[in-house]
Amino acid sequence: MSFLSVAGVCVLAVLLDAVLGEPRRAHPLVGFGRAAQWLELHLNAGVTRGGIARGAFAMGVLVTPPTLLAWWLSCALSSELLFFVQVMGLWLALALRSLSEHGQAVARPLIAGDLARAREQVARIVSRDTQSLDHQGVAKAATESMLENGADAVFASLFWFVLAGLPGVVLHRTVNTLDAMWGYRTERFEKFGKAVARVDDLLNWCPARLTALTYCLCGHSRNAWQCWRSQARQCESPNAGPVMAAGAGALRVTLGGGAPYHGGWKERPVLGMGDEASGASIVGAITLVRRGVLLWLVSLSLSGILFYAMF
Repeated sequence: MSFLSVAGVCVLAVLLDAVLGEPRRAHPLVGFGRAAQWLELHLNAGVTRGGIARGAFAMGVLVTPPTLLAWWLSCALSSELLFFVQVMGLWLALALRSLSEHGQAVARPLIAGDLARAREQVARIVSRDTQSLDHQGVAKAATESMLENGADAVFASLFWFVLAGLPGVVLHRTVNTLDAMWGYRTERFEKFGKAVARVDDLLNWCPARLTALTYCLCGHSRNAWQCWRSQARQCESPNAGPVMAAGAGALRVTLGGGAPYHGGWKERPVLGMGDEASGASIVGAITLVRRGVLLWLVSLSLSGILFYAMF
């Protein structure tokens, strides 16, 4: 598949996401999530929770079939039909419009002063104890979610399609979905979710750093770069650190710090520099992700045209 075709798939998938958003019914990831929930209940139940080996086995059972199907389609279909399937597959993996809708649903009531409504909406996208969050806490949670999910649900999907086509997208998206379900350091998932968490870290290592670089280029560059270099290593997550630090710096906002979770209070490093988080910073994070996607699409398109002209 030519690089120009790869760029064309990315552009069309992003446009399709912008026009249609995620399917309201019969989204493949919804069915995948239900299968993952069923399998986890059977392999990770009882007094003795499933160990690392059971978690790795469950990941393999769930991830291998759709990835192999994507590989088979990539080999078996004609170039014209494959192009269409790739556009549809990448569209289903992207969540740019959904990300924007969820962020705006928090930002609008927060800006209007409706803290109760903002808490209700932010509870849909974060795992914190949102009922105890104040105005700034809600803004921090939503802004951080926009930055981090921009990396996981948008830029990583584009990266893996460019690098490995449809199989790469399917592999990353299914593993990332399992990590969102199992990748917690709780009694239930400490061991069972460890394998999928490690694989997700591996798959997101390069996309996370490209996302951080994108935030540097599309926001306040000097601040973003300084925060990335000086603050990212303080974070527990090897991939969230660069993304969050660069994103906070790009927005000139302060994120991180202590936050209430259902398991108790959790101390986190302070990231970024500048103003306190607010409804405006949520909107700014959405804009930053959108600018980054535009930068990627323009870069891919120009590279595709250049390769086509040269070869």
